[in-house]
Parts: sequence; C-alpha cells; structure tokens
Amino acid sequence: MSIQNKPLQRRGFLRGALATAVLVPMGGALASCAGGSGTSASSAAGGEVTATNPFGVAKTGALDAVIFKGGYGIDYVDFAGAIFSKNFPDVTVKISPSTDIAQELQPRFVGGNPPDLIDNSGAKSIGFAAILDQLEDLKSVTEANNLEGKKIADTLYDGVLAPGTFGDKVAAINYVLTVYAMWYSQSLFDANGWKVPTTWDEALALGAKAKEQGKYLFLWGKEAATYYQTMAIESAIKEGGDAVRISLENLKPDSWSQPAVQSVFGALEKIIKAGYMKPGGSGTKFTAAQAQWSNNQDALLYPSGSWIENEMKDQTKADFKMTGAPIPVVTSSPKIAQYIVRSAAGEPFIVPSKGANAAAGKELLRIMLSKEAATNFAKTKLAPTVVKGTVPADGFGSTALVSQTAMLDKAGKEAFTWNFIDLYGMNPDMLVPWNSFLAGELDTAGLTKALQAITDKVANDSTVKKIEVK
Repeated sequence: MSIQNKPLQRRGFLRGALATAVLVPMGGALASCAGGSGTSASSAAGGEVTATNPFGVAKTGALDAVIFKGGYGIDYVDFAGAIFSKNFPDVTVKISPSTDIAQELQPRFVGGNPPDLIDNSGAKSIGFAAILDQLEDLKSVTEANNLEGKKIADTLYDGVLAPGTFGDKVAAINYVLTVYAMWYSQSLFDANGWKVPTTWDEALALGAKAKEQGKYLFLWGKEAATYYQTMAIESAIKEGGDAVRISLENLKPDSWSQPAVQSVFGALEKIIKAGYMKPGGSGTKFTAAQAQWSNNQDALLYPSGSWIENEMKDQTKADFKMTGAPIPVVTSSPKIAQYIVRSAAGEPFIVPSKGANAAAGKELLRIMLSKEAATNFAKTKLAPTVVKGTVPADGFGSTALVSQTAMLDKAGKEAFTWNFIDLYGMNPDMLVPWNSFLAGELDTAGLTKALQAITDKVANDSTVKKIEVK
C-alpha cells in the first residue's frame, strides 16, 4: 500500500528557505505495508538508560549501518564505529558501503528489516515521501548530550536540522555542511595585488587584468557547466531577495525572466563576450578543467561547492592557498548582503524504526555528532560538519577550510539555499544550454528560453510530486 497519501509539511534551510513548503504527492511512492509510528519497540534495545547510554543500547547484539560511498568515503563512520565498539565491546558492528542506496535498501524497507543507520545520500537515494512513516524521530538524538556532555542541539549550526525536518518530525540529520563560493588562489592574488570582486563590474575589470597576463577570469568543464547556474542563482537571489528564490522554487512560468536573474545573466554574457571565459570547456572533462585552474592557473576564479579542495588535492599547485569568497552581486545595494552565502547541509542520516537495533543506530549517530568525530571529519575531508567549533583557526593548514568557516560565521542565520533543481532532477537537461551559453553560442535570451522550457516541462507534468514553497 502507499505509505504517504497526504501532504507533508517540510521546512527549508536557513534564511529564506525557512518558509513552509508543502509536498504535494502526485506520483507513486515506495509500496510497502511496513509503515511505523517512528517510535518502535526496537528503539529501546534492552539496555539500561543512563547519561552515557541515553538510548538504552543493550550490552550485546549487532549494529548494522549502510553508508553512501561518495566523495567522502565511509571511513569517517568507521571512526565513530571504533568509538562505539570501545563503549559496547560485545556488540558486533557492521558498517557497509553502498553506491545505490535505493536499489539496495528499498527491498529491506519493504521486508521490514532495514539497517539501523543509513546515510541516505547520492543520486540514487530513497525519497523521503516513501519512507517517512518508517523513520525514527531524531529529536531524541538532538536532545541528548554528546560525548563531551553538551546537548547536541546546542552544538549545531543554525538551521541545519531544517532540511531533514518534515512537520514536527526530525526524520534525518544532515552531517556535512557545504559552502558554495567563488574560489581563487590567495597567493596569486597577493602576488598581483588583485582584489576579489564583490560586483560583476569589478569581475569584468579583473578579467581585463587577467587577460594582460595571458590568463582568463573563468573556465569550465562540460559536466560542471551548471556550477555557473548555481553561481548565477545565488547572485540573483542576493540581488533581488527571497522573492526571486520563491519564484524559482515554485517553477513559475516567468521565473527565469525575473529582472534580478536577467541582470546576472547579462553580466556573465559581458564576461563571455569580452573573451574572459577560457574556450573549449564544453569539450573538457570537468576535473581536467578544474586542474587548469588549480594547477596551471589558467584562470583566476572558479565557482564550486566546498568539496573542491578535497576533490582537487592531488592536482593543485604548491602554495596555491585555495580560498573561497562570497559570490558577486550586480549592484552595491542588493536586497541580501553580498557577503551572505549559500550553505546547505548534506549527507542525511536516518534511523529506521524497524531496524533490529535502532537504539544502536542512534548511538552511532550521537557519536558522529561528538566534537571528536566531527573534528576528525573536518581534518580528513577538509570540509566542516554541522557541528560548530571543530575547525581550528589554522583550518588544519587548509586556507580553504579557514575561509569556509569565516564565511559561515559572518553569514550566520542569514545563509540560504534552494532545492528545486536537485529535487526535480533538472540538472542533466540544464547542462546543455549552459555549455552553449558559456561557449558563447547562446545569448541571455536563448539561455532564458531554454531554462524556462525545462522548468515548464516539470511544472506541467502531473506525475511529478511538487513542493510548494510559501
């Protein structure tokens, strides 16, 4: 039977996205009759509930965790698993990798024997509408103390619980905090006396200086052409305010024609027409293009999420001093300050109620949210978790990590994000016009028409579940 046939109330992330959103089910959901209340008996696994064992994990038994194996690997969960084993030596711990969560775990949900902890991440994750009733409410985790004795909810960055909160239920806790920024070599900028642009006019002027040295302002790779879309959307939202984001999120028929969006597209078109975008990106693999920036320094700037340092750590010039800066805006008086950034929590961890040892699943997640485990992640993955205060002033020697922390601290509660492109799977289609636009083969009008057509197709498809952002 269908698990979910009523609208879900979903909260967004941080500023702007905190508006209530309604998930309107219009397509099929995961078929199962194994729904639960989220408070199954398996949560209390028979152990004594104490200050150091808040979920009552039994002294014996097994812990089964399945972790998406993407860019972060699974060793950071193994790290937490080792702490768990030290605290519960007679509990067998199994932490398994998966690159296709949905294919591997949907049958286990249907069969009523899901794992105790899941990183429901990757392009092939399980939609929350299908399994929401089968998940534990993780407020019990956030209300618990961490290993250091502090209430977990008080140790997290503002708003990070919102993406996994449906109505009043914390169905998932996202673990990694991604900051989207414009990345550059601090050493190269220092050597030339360049300033990081805060407006698109300043970026255009910097492009001229780059050209004088035989360099470009930007470059791109074919699979990552939409990194420039992400940059443009962020800039437009800051320029025009939350109304710009809400229109895009709700797939409005004129969303790409909003003045703020058009002004950013126009600014990028000027840069491209001036010859400040390195040619050939549509025929270059994105990692090769990124190496042209991080290793060869063919271009000054590159828009990306904060995974960029870890992704390119083996192809970055010595003393590059990778650093992130907030995306530029069109004018000097945007509706949202230029220094505000897009930041999104990812890697959603869930605890199925029907897991044989849900209490152990919660305990492993509690350990992951400790300062010790979160610091280990930041140090080894060069990215912050949702836990505050785990990155030292020197960023473990990473200028990129230092800049991420600085941007997050300055943005505070004003940081924002959006979800409509990933939610509706539009990125593959959008890559086509963006590659053409960056290559100078498509102008602003053509790009706008193409993006609107992709958006309208989704908006008019009655089989697609919609999220209405209010």
